[in-house]
Amino acid sequence: MSEKKDEVVSEALRAEEMLRSRWHVLDMDGRLTPMEDYDFTGNVNLRKFADYEEKKSRAVEQVPPHVTLMRNLELVDYEPASDPGNMRYYPKGRMIKALLEDYVTRMVLDYGGMDVETPIMYDMNHPTLAKYLHRFPARQYTVQSDDDEYFLRFAACFGQFLMAHDATISYRDLPLRMYELTRYSFRREQRGELVGLRRLRAFTMPDVHAFCRDLPQAKSEFLRRFRLSQETLSGIGIDGADYELGIRVTEDFYRENEAFVHELVKRHRRPALVEMWAERFFYFILKYELNFVDALDKASALSTDQIDVENGERYGIKYMDEDGTEKYPLVLHCSPSGAIERDIYALLEKAHIEMGRGKRPMLPLWLSPTQVRFIPVTADHVSAAEDLAREMASNEIRADVDDRDETVQKKIREAEKEWIPYIIVYGDREMDAEEVPVRVRRDGKIHSMSLLNLSSSIRKAVEGKPYRPLPLPMSVQRRPKFVG
Repeated sequence: MSEKKDEVVSEALRAEEMLRSRWHVLDMDGRLTPMEDYDFTGNVNLRKFADYEEKKSRAVEQVPPHVTLMRNLELVDYEPASDPGNMRYYPKGRMIKALLEDYVTRMVLDYGGMDVETPIMYDMNHPTLAKYLHRFPARQYTVQSDDDEYFLRFAACFGQFLMAHDATISYRDLPLRMYELTRYSFRREQRGELVGLRRLRAFTMPDVHAFCRDLPQAKSEFLRRFRLSQETLSGIGIDGADYELGIRVTEDFYRENEAFVHELVKRHRRPALVEMWAERFFYFILKYELNFVDALDKASALSTDQIDVENGERYGIKYMDEDGTEKYPLVLHCSPSGAIERDIYALLEKAHIEMGRGKRPMLPLWLSPTQVRFIPVTADHVSAAEDLAREMASNEIRADVDDRDETVQKKIREAEKEWIPYIIVYGDREMDAEEVPVRVRRDGKIHSMSLLNLSSSIRKAVEGKPYRPLPLPMSVQRRPKFVG
């Protein structure tokens, strides 16, 4: 089948489609077992991940649960006026996405990343970029401007590498860490793969590179960034039990660095799937991915990092070594969270999976668009409820008031459909009481507590996370309905 005229398909992607590799499982004791001989008992998700990788079928044949949830919760939706894989974000979804962007950026800055900004399009005929373009397995968007042709970036590599090329770097500066949150990166994924937030053509990618002096420094930095990825996902609400470790490595590197690769598995605390190549096809010699397995048994990479042995030299990035000679650094490519959109997908799929286990579906408290909802018993209680909601807002808690002319029971049911963590029915009795009955979503029970204690509990639970105010009017009756 011929490729579309406006679709650039890299040589690396063609090679990947023809690539034949050997699959193994590396366990906690350092044993490397051919995948077909491994006993997956007790590792159900690893078995699903292995099956998914072996089949290499990325197409989705039914609607994933998160698509229904993202629409029911009025977070995200398809944009029919755009290219497939480009989404619209409603106010609640935009707030969640912005909080995730803020959080991941803060984690990278604390790690030592230097925040930069680079263009989203590059010259197709730039000699260095053209070579790298064909070393990366992705389909590209192209843009015509007069007689010149450009491609839209699929990651922040181009801009950061060109910036590093122009910099004066000493060995004392290494590892040098450069970071950009790309809004957006672009890949022309195939239509059968474009369902919901799992795989998109336009996505937000936190991208942090580290330029390292040599392999020992690169390995040390790699382990530090592995911990960064684990901590970032945990802070988002995706725990170690929610993902599987995939390692892609050349035979030579594995043979010479077995203990180092095994260290990744020990830090993951469970066996990992290993794809091993007899020779290097791409620009990296080692790559890991932390893969979320969803309700349809599809695996999606979240966090990732790579040891790149080509692009320091390809881009002419040099540092002055201690002996006065110029040398090329090794480059690490890390996204500690993966695409922000894919994190939302994983949180929604996780909520659906937990619902199947009898748990109430929830978003993490710090990401809940409304954290506390007041339900006035009558119109006479609305003003007092609004005062309490404003007081909570002054303490960086997102509280709103359902002031619609509906029954209390209907308001409670609809608040539960919105996954609101705390619901307070507010009437005469509550106006005069030191403590009020609070419906707590996590355990499904009603707890009697003061509003001061409730506020303190919420502030403690979200400590260290970024905050944004309510994304919609505090008055529920003044809100439009975005999804019919």
